[in-house]
Amino acid sequence: MTASSAAQDLNDQPLVHAQVPVAQGTAGDSASADAIRRLSRNLAGGSTLKKQKRLMELLKGAVAAMRMRDFDGGANRALEALKIDETSGLAWHVLAICQEKVGRFVEAIQAYEAALALLPEDPAIAHDLSRLAQRLGHLEIAEKLLQKFLAAEPGHVDGTNNLACVLREQNRYDEAIDLLRGMIQIEPGSALLWNTLGTVLSDQGRMSESLPFFEEALRLEPGLAKARYNRANARQPLGDLTGALEDFDAALKGAEPGYETAMMRMARAMTLMGVGRIPEGFREYEVRLDPDMPDAMQVVTGSPRRTHEPLAGRSLLIVGEQGLADEMVFGGCVGDAIEAVGPDGEVHVAVEPRLVTLFQRSFPTAKVVGHRTVRINGRLHRIIPDVDERPGGARPIDFWTPMATLLAEFRPSVHAFPDRDGYLTPDPARVAKWTTELAALGPGLKVGLHWKSLILTGSRGRYFSSFDRWRPVLETPGTVMVNLQCGDVADDLAQAEAAGVRIWTPPFDLKDDLEDLAAMSCALDLVVGPGIAGTNIAAAVGARTWMLTAPDDWHLLGTDRYPFYPRTRLFRRAFDGWPQSIAEVRAALDAEVAKAGNAH
Repeated sequence: MTASSAAQDLNDQPLVHAQVPVAQGTAGDSASADAIRRLSRNLAGGSTLKKQKRLMELLKGAVAAMRMRDFDGGANRALEALKIDETSGLAWHVLAICQEKVGRFVEAIQAYEAALALLPEDPAIAHDLSRLAQRLGHLEIAEKLLQKFLAAEPGHVDGTNNLACVLREQNRYDEAIDLLRGMIQIEPGSALLWNTLGTVLSDQGRMSESLPFFEEALRLEPGLAKARYNRANARQPLGDLTGALEDFDAALKGAEPGYETAMMRMARAMTLMGVGRIPEGFREYEVRLDPDMPDAMQVVTGSPRRTHEPLAGRSLLIVGEQGLADEMVFGGCVGDAIEAVGPDGEVHVAVEPRLVTLFQRSFPTAKVVGHRTVRINGRLHRIIPDVDERPGGARPIDFWTPMATLLAEFRPSVHAFPDRDGYLTPDPARVAKWTTELAALGPGLKVGLHWKSLILTGSRGRYFSSFDRWRPVLETPGTVMVNLQCGDVADDLAQAEAAGVRIWTPPFDLKDDLEDLAAMSCALDLVVGPGIAGTNIAAAVGARTWMLTAPDDWHLLGTDRYPFYPRTRLFRRAFDGWPQSIAEVRAALDAEVAKAGNAH
């Protein structure tokens, strides 16, 4: 891996949306007290030559700044040191750590690689770079770096543990378990290893099985924040909400500053929302925008962000965030904002470009534009060019707000959610067109089917079932199945055809032609699937939607329904309860077919 290729990979990596709790098992911190002590030892005994003496003074100052968590100051001193000697591997390593800690990830990778090239025998550099690569989703790179580290430091507990975490995030669960078991036989007293073994199980949805491993980790090290956090994430879907929140609170007290603390706060916020502690949960959910979150959105606009200013008569920019499903969920408050600004105000809405016409039709008095998202130095930046580049004389934007931030203001309780079929208006001409096309398929209940997310790495995989489990639904007599699943599903469809099941795929791009997807959803008798973008679009346009929800789905807000889409029918399941959930969907479909037959 070269610096340039790693930096390019970092900027090109796909956006991961719809936050889910992330298992905490990775060991070590490039700026931990032990790491800084190690750097200090490396600085001892430097040359007394004038330039080298100045170099050492700068690097000692950089390390002192790191101890005070002044990473910008540390980076500046390291850069000054590199002006004296650009071949100082130690200076590059110090610079890398400081750049990482302030979120300049591309520069951090480049600095780590320079340090590694100059100090190839220093295993700590490879280990530090592997953790950053893992955090940023470069799992193959992280794996190679950890193998390099372990070749130099065989049997290293943290390194072995971190390699197991990387294998886990690649869904290579058996390999991760074998690696951890082997190390536990050597180091049975390592709480860290027991904790990570538990995360391998919980990432697969095996929550009950994971608990004893977290318990053992906490027996060995009661203050291990990672184990507290992971046990909370296992307790929550098992129904122990009080225990989960207690564990979150305890974990936060011992969490490492930065990413680990932000991630734990995020999981706690989702749990607060999930138990119905509104609007507290919505307020805490602001952590999603914390710069310490890897995919925190930074909006590029010349307008200030709104805090508590009144809306009446003002010009407001609402910026959609996270993924398509999130813009569907959070967009339900756009109408409230339009009403709040009143006839003398103005609302601009920036959404995913594929949704612009759908939102514009639904909110004709608003000015809807598309946003654009790019990675700059590894950070997500959301740009709204059509708003910031308006001609002179146009009314200025008073302030902007993230779309989800409107929830605390307009949905202070579950009773504040409107009881409606949907809030977006599909294109009526397209609905009519697809209604005619569906009728040509012959008799039977027309059922649109989604079954997976486009991103299935790490813990996200536990939220979706393999396609073969859907067979009882596909074989429901009296139905015509319609494929609404975007992405490469050729193997799944071939599998269904080989089993004698016909699934019709409509002739439009299921990923990009969202106006047609919305209209098709309304033309169908029913849309079924897990809570992904497609089912959220169906629910938001008022299509009849059945949604399979996970046990830790916070969107239910402590109720037995989906307040964002109150007419949506839910099929709740355990992580390991797919067969039962699929059987319940099949039984419900049989009842719908019978009802339709009786109606005729």
